Amino acid sequence: MHLVVFSGLLLGVWAPWREVLRTSPPDTAAINAIVQDALKVWEVPGVAVAIVRDDAVIYLKGHGVKDLNTGQPVTPDTVFPLASCTKAFTTTAMAMLVDEGKMAWDDPVRKHVPFFRLSDPLADRDVTLRDLVCHRTGVAGHDLLWYRAPWSAEERVRRIGLVKLDRPFRSAFQYQSIMFTAAGLAVGSASRSSWADFVRERIFIPLGMTNASLTTPEAEKSPDRASPHRKNGQGQLEVIRWYSIDAPDAAGSINASARDLTRWLRFQLGDGTFEGRRLVSAANLAETHTPQFVLRMEGSNRSLHPETNQMSYGLAWVIQDYRGQLLVSHAGAIDGFRAHITLVPKARLGIALLNNLHETRMNLALSNSLLDLLLGLPRKDWNRIVGEVVREEEAAAAARQRERLARRHHGTRPSREPSAYAGTYEEPAYGIARVSVQKGGLVLHWSSFTSPLRHFHYDTFTAEGDLPGNPQVVFTLGPDGEVATLKVLEPMNVEFKKVKK
Repeated sequence: MHLVVFSGLLLGVWAPWREVLRTSPPDTAAINAIVQDALKVWEVPGVAVAIVRDDAVIYLKGHGVKDLNTGQPVTPDTVFPLASCTKAFTTTAMAMLVDEGKMAWDDPVRKHVPFFRLSDPLADRDVTLRDLVCHRTGVAGHDLLWYRAPWSAEERVRRIGLVKLDRPFRSAFQYQSIMFTAAGLAVGSASRSSWADFVRERIFIPLGMTNASLTTPEAEKSPDRASPHRKNGQGQLEVIRWYSIDAPDAAGSINASARDLTRWLRFQLGDGTFEGRRLVSAANLAETHTPQFVLRMEGSNRSLHPETNQMSYGLAWVIQDYRGQLLVSHAGAIDGFRAHITLVPKARLGIALLNNLHETRMNLALSNSLLDLLLGLPRKDWNRIVGEVVREEEAAAAARQRERLARRHHGTRPSREPSAYAGTYEEPAYGIARVSVQKGGLVLHWSSFTSPLRHFHYDTFTAEGDLPGNPQVVFTLGPDGEVATLKVLEPMNVEFKKVKK
């Protein structure tokens, strides 16, 4: 009884104190210190930070450098790719069209994209727009059907319709970017325009996102743009080339600055209006923030979110609880960059982070650290917490590599001479793969990738060069002793059949 009363008194004291923190001016020095500490710990060259609260920009600043070679500083107007944070622009566009009666969330996909198909008959019959944008079609990532792929948006959508479902329809969450490409085609069809024109005219211009663009060539016209970075084999940071997206893609082609994102944050935290003008209904904007599919809290997802009890995916947003608050967020990653957007609807608080280091997890650690400060929560060392998970993942990856090497049979030779493996191989969705003999060795050519094949054992080779993940490639012989198939293992897991020498 006394404990309950005492706890109630503490809550009574804490509640108004948190309200003071919410409405008082931000501690700019504390924010600066948190950001600078994160940059140092994670060895990230630069980050642009935007924070809004109660429909006002309370912090907007660049930290570090946008290019290690030039040393030029990141500014609030430095342009970065948003990568998968683009997806929420697509579902917002869809919400606008739902308002106008031009589409419905549960429309059959083929009502708007007639050539769309899924390989499973049940899924193909019942798949809706909602299924596309909450990742529950049963089709796994198959990222190499879009990453550095030479095919148009329509061709990528046609190809993904040929892959076998990895899980039963609507039974699992599997992040699938090409489904968002299809959703963008639906936006273009329903609006009798294009996804790019619709987003530009109905979102960028009304919000005043003057530095936002829809392709890499557009972004490259900006004199203030960040350079991507990654760590080389020696662990040293180096500048790399932008991942070029030459045509607009509803799954991930938008570029923007932190200043642009202050306006996007304000809009997403509101009721569908922006500076007195209604852009979308409150109901359909809220629908994009509404849970659609439960995400299991297990593995690294559990370790990275120790303060979360439940997590779901909405329509291009992750929805979760965090230390008593509701969060709506999404991250984006592409070569050399990572973006992160976090909304706290009840506190009317939004944070956008844009940084220029490949595959860093600083975005989550920094977002959580800023949330704790701005919500008046007890401080946690998120750099340490997230960093431990990253080290565990790196150790697990190293262990898998050691296990692969331990299974190797030394002293073996391929079953046939190199010329027997050369030729053309085909798979319905992944298309044509070619194997050539160059300087006595085998080289795999597929999509935009060229990968020399280094013999591992027997008829198994390791793909080197630019094919992501350096997968193993296994050839099999037919009853006649001729090479019949080529299977690329993780991360592709695709078998091509030989069609000619």
